[in-house]
Amino acid sequence: MKNLASLMKQASQMQAKMETMQNALESMTIEGESGAGKVTVVLSGKGDMRSIRIDPALADPNEMEMLQDLIVAACADARRKLDEKAAEEMQKVTGGLNLPPGFKLPF
Repeated sequence: MKNLASLMKQASQMQAKMETMQNALESMTIEGESGAGKVTVVLSGKGDMRSIRIDPALADPNEMEMLQDLIVAACADARRKLDEKAAEEMQKVTGGLNLPPGFKLPF
């Protein structure tokens, strides 16, 4: 039973570290870009869009489809970076232990 109590204590400590990491991620911002930096999107750590910058040269009414594609690409880039950062921080907390997404400790 000592081992079980020790395991539960470790799980509880890991959960506290994960909550701290999640709070830190939520407070950060991640920037994504497309079109060689002509479109830039900033997301919160939760994935909410905070801002978007568009080079005025792209505001050609005849090129709206391209502009729309660049906005989508910039959002995807920011989201990919956010996911990478979250995975990196999770690796630090779990010590390389691969946990399923959304896994909560203790069990």
